[in-house]
Amino acid sequence: MKKLLLVAILFSLSCGLMAQISFGPKIGYTTGKLSTDKSDITTSMKSSFLFGAFLRLGGKVYLQPEVNWYTAGGVFKKPSLTGISPFEDEVNLKSIQIPLYLGYKLLDLKLVQVRAQAGPTASIITSKSINPLKPLDYGAQIKEADIKDVLWGLQFGAGVDVLMFTLDVQYMFGLNKLIGDVQVTTDAGTTETVKFDSRQQGFMVSLGWKIF
Repeated sequence: MKKLLLVAILFSLSCGLMAQISFGPKIGYTTGKLSTDKSDITTSMKSSFLFGAFLRLGGKVYLQPEVNWYTAGGVFKKPSLTGISPFEDEVNLKSIQIPLYLGYKLLDLKLVQVRAQAGPTASIITSKSINPLKPLDYGAQIKEADIKDVLWGLQFGAGVDVLMFTLDVQYMFGLNKLIGDVQVTTDAGTTETVKFDSRQQGFMVSLGWKIF
C-alpha cells in the first residue's frame, strides 16, 4: 500500500511538471575574472558571449537545467618584486556549462512572471590556451596541465518573463580551484611553487525565447 501511494505521488508530481514545461534557446553576455589569493599577482576581467538552451519544469516552484557554451579567462600579471621572474600570462578557456536551478516565482501573472533561482553548476573545459604577453623571453609560467578540466560552482540570481521572452541576471562563483600550484621561474633560473588558488567568479545576463 505504501509503495502504491509513493508511486501515485511521484506520478502526480511528474504529470504536474510535464503539464508546465518550457524549452528554448538563449543568448547572453558574461563578465568575470579568475581570482587569486596571491596579493602580488593581479588579474583582469574578461567578457564574452554565451549561447545555450534551457528547459523549465514546474509552476510556482520549478527546476531549470541548462546547457551553455561560453569562453572565460583573464590575464595574470606578476611584477618582479620577490625574486620570481615577472610574467603576464593570458589564459583563455572554452567551456560547456551545465547548471541546474531550483526556482520560485515571486510574481506569477498571465503575461509577466518575476523569478528567483539558485543552484549548482558544472563547467567542462573543452579548450585551454595560455599566451605569454610579456616578457616573452620567459614564456608562459602557467601551463595547460595546471588548469583543471572540470569546475564546480554555484549560481544565483533573478529573472523576468514577458510573454515568450525570459531575461535572467546571475552571479556565479567557483567552489573548486581552477588553478592550484604553479611552477614558476625565479630570477636565479630555478623554479618555485606558487599557490595561485584561482577560482572563477562573475556575472551573467541572458535572454531566452520560450518556444513552448
